Amino acid sequence: MSKRMTWIVAVVAVIALGVGGGATAALIFAGDDAASPSDPRSTRTRDASPVPAPDGDPVNVPAGLEQYYEQVPDWQACGSNDCATLTVPIDYAEPDGETIDLKLERAPASDQAARVGSLVVNPGGPGAPGTSLVDDPSFAFGAPLLERMDIVAFDPRGTGESDPIDCVSDADLDTFIAQDPAPDDAAEAEQFTEEQDDFFASCVESSDSLIGHVSTVEAARDMDVLRGALREEKLAYLGFSYGTTLGGVYAELFADNVGRFVLDAATDPELDFRENSLSQARGFQTALNAYVDDCLAGGSCFLGADRQEGLDTIKTLLDDIEASPLPTSSGRDLAIGNAFYGVVTPLYSRDNWPFLDQALQEGLAGKGDTLLLLSDFYSSRNASGGYDDNSLEAFLAINCLDDPSTLEPEDIPAEYPAFDKASPTFGRVFAWGLIGCHGVEVKASEPYPTVRGEGADPIVVLGTTRDPATPYEEAVALAEQLDSGVLVSRDGDGHTAYNKGNACIDDAVEGYLLEGVVPQDGLEC
Repeated sequence: MSKRMTWIVAVVAVIALGVGGGATAALIFAGDDAASPSDPRSTRTRDASPVPAPDGDPVNVPAGLEQYYEQVPDWQACGSNDCATLTVPIDYAEPDGETIDLKLERAPASDQAARVGSLVVNPGGPGAPGTSLVDDPSFAFGAPLLERMDIVAFDPRGTGESDPIDCVSDADLDTFIAQDPAPDDAAEAEQFTEEQDDFFASCVESSDSLIGHVSTVEAARDMDVLRGALREEKLAYLGFSYGTTLGGVYAELFADNVGRFVLDAATDPELDFRENSLSQARGFQTALNAYVDDCLAGGSCFLGADRQEGLDTIKTLLDDIEASPLPTSSGRDLAIGNAFYGVVTPLYSRDNWPFLDQALQEGLAGKGDTLLLLSDFYSSRNASGGYDDNSLEAFLAINCLDDPSTLEPEDIPAEYPAFDKASPTFGRVFAWGLIGCHGVEVKASEPYPTVRGEGADPIVVLGTTRDPATPYEEAVALAEQLDSGVLVSRDGDGHTAYNKGNACIDDAVEGYLLEGVVPQDGLEC
């Protein structure tokens, strides 16, 4: 999801990109095309061979940062993986100043004798703890990569266990998520804006000096320090969704250090704030249309007799929940904010459409249990009422450093026609997303760059034709903007392309990362 996403779709972004192990990874990375539970790609074993220590000195080290690049991570066993920390400066303009330790986690290659190197990965967000991507790596990566590459993940600064940004209490976060994401009148708009302003003020009050240094540019600089610590001359990288934003910035800052790069579910860095919101509104509407069409194709669709009737049924249900929240067996009411997120969450993978069937059927019957469960799922809210990570709060802090754009609440209604056209179902939620970073006063220490990556090795860009969160057109745009971009397309539903059961995509990705075979530009899978 784009660096320019706003709070109103922050939770959407988290589920899109904040993928992790266990149930979360199962939901997001479920195979859409041909995978099955018996697929041998999902198995992983590890031999007893130790991962060799890095040799020699780091290369391509920026002046003044030698002490950071010369680090060698002290890997210690943590479950089936290895964990370590990496020290980086909070402010790269002051390398002798305060520092932060980034959490690292590595899934070692199962066949160390055939190992070809390290692959740094990012699950997206921004705000997702990157190490979640290797908690159960077979959800995200195919067997060939797991056999021959050490998969190295890190929690970007301000996320996970890397000095996590903290803004509000769990109870206040519950209220924030549940609020109406599309105010209907001036009073609701005023309350919405006040709550957003208060949220950002709390982020500053509750966090240390890192709050002004969690930009994508700084995360990209951290990633190059990691390259040095791994003793890799060039960085091999696989980034999903916002991870493509991070990878693009890295390519611009460190083009000579770009190795075999794959950017999956790409974002378009040239879209401005408004265009990005419109793009996502269209993407989610396209995904919802495909979901309804699939229901109709099965016969006796509970939503109605045709697409428009099905869409109207869903929109009416959301309107009814806004007017009167639904009860659940837990005693918590399903508010409109939770209902919205509960509907969009299963759109990220075709395999998860049955969850949406169940949730909508329950909702139409007056029960909100499954919609609320899906809402809690994407926000990492656990059964005890807490949150398993700080992904929502970090999302806001990172995005608003990268792009602090905002509109005043009184300017939002003028945007309704364009957003209603882009998405009759969700348009006004995305229109209110244009309130953006209202109330944010913290500024980034470095400007966000124009992304071209001139002189970089080939960068493979993946796009899925009916991706809800990062529409296919954005992948096309990024591939064209990059000096060495190579576009590979997946015809399908859901978010991300790799390891979704499409052998053509998987062969292209693994052939490049493992063997250096560059896919044909324009390859369609």
